[in-house]
Amino acid sequence: MKKLGIIVLFVIVAAGLCFWLPKPADKKSDGKLAVVTSGYVAYTLTRQLAGDLADIAMLLPPNAEPHSFEPTPGALVAVRQAEVFVYVSDAFEPWAKDIAAGAGKNTQVVKAAIAVPASADPHIWMDFDNVRIMAQTIEEALAGQWPEQAETLAQNLAKFNEQLTALDESYKKGLSACQSREVVHIGHLAFERLAKKYGLTLTALAGTSHDGEHSVRRLAGVVDLIKKHRIETIFTEETLSPRLAQTVAGETGAQILPLYTVEGVSKQDFDNHITYIDFMKRNLENLQRGLKCQA
Repeated sequence: MKKLGIIVLFVIVAAGLCFWLPKPADKKSDGKLAVVTSGYVAYTLTRQLAGDLADIAMLLPPNAEPHSFEPTPGALVAVRQAEVFVYVSDAFEPWAKDIAAGAGKNTQVVKAAIAVPASADPHIWMDFDNVRIMAQTIEEALAGQWPEQAETLAQNLAKFNEQLTALDESYKKGLSACQSREVVHIGHLAFERLAKKYGLTLTALAGTSHDGEHSVRRLAGVVDLIKKHRIETIFTEETLSPRLAQTVAGETGAQILPLYTVEGVSKQDFDNHITYIDFMKRNLENLQRGLKCQA
């Protein structure tokens, strides 16, 4: 009886751990492809291409930290049952790499960034050229599994590339004439590629993940920089606790505006299906406002 009780308890706990994941549907029953994605970057790009034609689940819950996420047993089960599993890269999501190794024999594993040039900065989607490559990799994988929808997927990819082209032009124009070009980010080093591409100078409080230590010395250095250069706006990540940014703002008098890394997403934005393009438009608007750029 004791052994039976332990087994029952394990099943209950495992079921509880699975509560977040929507169950991927069986393509044979509803005609849709069953896709599981790692986090929001993979999710939003896949959804942009497949739309409502696929059942797309996401392993990473809203507001979770993608760099150090620890998957539940339910995550492994979901990937084994999926027809396609999409994640960004081994560097960005080492936990997803481990899950991919345990994927089902009929699950196609898609590493979206496999064709993107290697870099020490894992936030490759902050360069629109890289996003094009990732989207094409995902589209090709979906079309291979789903030949009857290949034409629709190709059309969706073309539309997405048009949006990326327009977005790039908006960034070039919108950030060409600004009173300041210094972006002080009270968060991790997620926007380095974006800043470099559009001629901005980035100072971030932490490294390339949230695991970086916010040392007193580093914080004091950032405060000194803000005062020395008379920076009027600091930026923070929308899903992070606002207290640190509020402390810096209190010391310097700077206003606070959010920037969106896309890797983490709030429950509200997830439920509203806010897209990659939407997030990057928000970022442009806040950069223009904070740096006082001419329209």
